[in-house]
Amino acid sequence: MTEPRQHDVQCLGTRGLHRMAYVEWGDPANPRVLVCAHGLARQGRDFDTFAQAMSDRYRVVCPDVAGRGRSDWLSDPAGYQIPAYVADMVTLLARLDAEELHWVGTSMGGLIGLGLGSLPNSPVKKLVLNDVGPTIEPVALQRIGAYLGQPLRWASVDEAADYLLSISAGFGPHTREQWLALTRPMLRPDGDGFKLHYDPAIALPLRAVTPEQASAGAAMLWAGYDALRIPTLLLRGAASDLLSHTTAEAMTQRGPKAQLIEFAGVGHAPTLVAPDQISAVREFLLAP
Repeated sequence: MTEPRQHDVQCLGTRGLHRMAYVEWGDPANPRVLVCAHGLARQGRDFDTFAQAMSDRYRVVCPDVAGRGRSDWLSDPAGYQIPAYVADMVTLLARLDAEELHWVGTSMGGLIGLGLGSLPNSPVKKLVLNDVGPTIEPVALQRIGAYLGQPLRWASVDEAADYLLSISAGFGPHTREQWLALTRPMLRPDGDGFKLHYDPAIALPLRAVTPEQASAGAAMLWAGYDALRIPTLLLRGAASDLLSHTTAEAMTQRGPKAQLIEFAGVGHAPTLVAPDQISAVREFLLAP
């Protein structure tokens, strides 16, 4: 596998500047840019397989959202929220200077794309929401909250891979080689072992959300979704516990009236490693 180019950009937060890292695939001069944004506890290298598959037609950019991967950890955990991530991405997009910008976002990365795409004069021209919508099922938040931010450490990559597999059944079937490729960027060396790549404090805003705040947040997200005026593709794992079939169907009827594709044998969330998942997104993005 060829290695991507590594870059970073300085973003402004509530307590000064922080560095957001990203990797880039394909021709650096290509004016067609595809940004791929990862889920809550993940990082940009999740998209390696998908990015390589798309790099013949796009300059593919995969950021590590603040607090994850190679990006800086924030001194104020209150910054680990969608509006702040949207602001960081605006800074990144200014750096990229794309003539045509498309967005693929998994879970949290989809909500960031929704926030960006719904802004007046947004540069986003096509949007792919991967297993996420304005209404997020509480059972999924409870499941994620149970493991997010735990102080874990492993003696080997294989041991870490087994643990990550145990909390990621929704990702669907992968070969051991595919799973190890998804696991290695999730780890940081820690003495003679490994720990997770992210700031444990990313869990704090999630744990602080009240039912009232969740309801208000969903209303804001639906308002943003209804404001979208761009072609939108919605992917759903048929067994997803985060994006219900009811919510997905509603998303096909309102706002941009998303095209819905469901993948059998997958929950939350498709990893865009399987050929059928890649081809579904590719066909949508490259259609006139």
